[in-house]
Amino acid sequence: MKRNAILLTSVLVTSILAGCTGNSTESANSALSTAKQNINISYPTTAKGKVTDTYFGTEVADPYRWLEDDRSAETGAWVKTQNKVTFDYLAQIPYREQLKERLGELWNYEKVGSPFKEGKYTYFYKNDGLQNQYVVYRQKDGGEAEVFLDPNTFSEDGTTSLGQLSFSKDGSIAAYSISEGGSDWRKIIIIDVETKKQLETPLVDVKFSGISWYGNDGFYYSSYDKPKGSELSAKTDQHKLYYHKLGQAQKDDQVIFGATAEEKRRYVGGTVTHDDRYLLISGAVSTSGNDLYLKDLTKPNSPLVTITDNFDADTYVLENKGSKLFLVTNLNAPNKKIVTVDASAPAAKNWQDFIPETEHVLTASVGGGYFFTEYMVDAISKTYQYDYQGNKVREIELPGVGSASSLEGKQDDKTLYYSFSNYKTPGTIYSFDTKNGKSEVYSKSGAKFDSNAFESKQVFYTSKDGTKVPMIITHKEGLKLNGKNPTILYGYGGFNISLTPRFSVTRAVWLEQGGIYAVANLRGGGEYGKEWHKAGTQLQKQNVFDDFIAAGEYLIEQNYTSSDYLAINGGSNGGLLVGAVMTQRPDLVQVALPAVGVLDMLRYHTFTAGAGWAYDYGTAEQSEEMFNYLKGYSPVHNVKAGVSYPATMVTTGDHDDRVVPAHSFKFAAELQAKQAGNAPTLIRIETNAGHGAGTPVSKTIEQYADIYAFTLFNMGFTSLPK
Repeated sequence: MKRNAILLTSVLVTSILAGCTGNSTESANSALSTAKQNINISYPTTAKGKVTDTYFGTEVADPYRWLEDDRSAETGAWVKTQNKVTFDYLAQIPYREQLKERLGELWNYEKVGSPFKEGKYTYFYKNDGLQNQYVVYRQKDGGEAEVFLDPNTFSEDGTTSLGQLSFSKDGSIAAYSISEGGSDWRKIIIIDVETKKQLETPLVDVKFSGISWYGNDGFYYSSYDKPKGSELSAKTDQHKLYYHKLGQAQKDDQVIFGATAEEKRRYVGGTVTHDDRYLLISGAVSTSGNDLYLKDLTKPNSPLVTITDNFDADTYVLENKGSKLFLVTNLNAPNKKIVTVDASAPAAKNWQDFIPETEHVLTASVGGGYFFTEYMVDAISKTYQYDYQGNKVREIELPGVGSASSLEGKQDDKTLYYSFSNYKTPGTIYSFDTKNGKSEVYSKSGAKFDSNAFESKQVFYTSKDGTKVPMIITHKEGLKLNGKNPTILYGYGGFNISLTPRFSVTRAVWLEQGGIYAVANLRGGGEYGKEWHKAGTQLQKQNVFDDFIAAGEYLIEQNYTSSDYLAINGGSNGGLLVGAVMTQRPDLVQVALPAVGVLDMLRYHTFTAGAGWAYDYGTAEQSEEMFNYLKGYSPVHNVKAGVSYPATMVTTGDHDDRVVPAHSFKFAAELQAKQAGNAPTLIRIETNAGHGAGTPVSKTIEQYADIYAFTLFNMGFTSLPK
């Protein structure tokens, strides 16, 4: 790719931001009214630079390239200006505070996680109600619970969150990671469990990492070399596995895998088996497929032994019993299966089926001396228990139709725990007796939400090419199908990720307003295995958008709603989904809510670890055909002048280093410059926030109050519908 760029000067950018001069369609200072309301908006005109890229002889303009520089004063000024416009608009919605108050009320109940045993203590996570972050408690048998780690004390504003928490084999030492401002970059802090005192200088610049202990002396973790330039957007593509020995300076940590060009992988992870016998190393160049290696830790200087050496399938070791390995794989088994092999000769040719593939997608776990298999049957959980000989012990009777978390624990645990919920039922934690198979309520949700007043049902609709696609629709009992119900259609459709029914407080508040919440299980996801995933990747990505469009059309045809009362929502890859659909079918919906979206499909792979997404997307440099296909749906490149787009609120975080905010910045700038209608096109940029994980409760409540207020207001509601 040949590039010709003329850079903007600081003076030019600053003067244009301050002056708000006109654009090609109308003055950015002209008073605009929303589709249903009469609020004036004065958009700042975003400066355009003369930047072009050439792909296979085709020149593509990128006038907002300067917004990719997250460290520049000009970008910072643009963020502040856009946020002022957005929050000034939101402040005029009369019921915004009501929504915020109701979100706070419904969120304010005690939430307790499943207990787990480490050393002398039993640990559990708990949130008293509106705490920004969950607190880790511990207790000895029969003793009082005490605070072990309180992430709410890590920062004044609650934006530093706890990531992974991992204990040494005897439970005497803990290592935990923290994220600051929502970044994927982590610090690892090591403490003495009894005294809670820090033992050494924290490890820094850790990213996409587990913490896997080897005995009590140290642990394995993963990271990239610190990038040159911005740590929030610069490309990172060589992941390395390190071993940290306690008391040793981080600079002296040994690189176990990833140090050479032959070992170059974008994602590397290391896990030690429960008996400290083997180190298992997984390497991947994309988000799908991995190679797998084994190292015998009982033999000094033992070599790495290859288990799989290609990226055609996803394979990992679930368990071992001595030298017998139990692996989960989708190699020649798109819906996954469990196989066994001896560690002395672990190649795929020696694998033997342990729990064969079925027609449904498998998720596997171990605990209490048993294997547990969860199958998605049309995105709904069914769970079975097996012994170590592969015999089915029983089907586990779940409390209803919905999603159950995995049953897992240590080998000698007699009781395991799982949570169960669906779109209208708050999560309940159940204890499970591994011997008799009985489940009992361990912790029932205290959410003040009447599940019986709502109904949730699954339907199947037909997509453009005749494919049947499932969708779960949730709403109040007795809903009138009159085409006037405010509806949010949510989707993702990528990376083999499955959307299964789970409760959320934010969704519950939408339902309380008389809203319909519909979730479509689009191709590109993992609901029906690898083939369903592949059917929504690269040159078949349009299938995902067609599935989502067909879902919206179904809701309209069945009179659940109409285009005037339909909103579409999705985050990350789902943000791409919303961006593509609103530019392809702007007439279909009234409101579009793309969150932290991948929106510039020609350049996504040039930021952070974005190149690893190429399995799903392909890249613009891959081939002329792939370039044309990506350009054909890339949201940033398909905003057209003279088109009336839906009321749009783009949302992102200024510290998002997974899907960099430049995607959202450039898309919002294009919409504001080219919107022909009078529907608002706003961007809400959360400061000191990342891709979503670890977001403080207070910020989440504010975000959803704004999203729902914006949505209802632009559907024409002057008060909450109820």
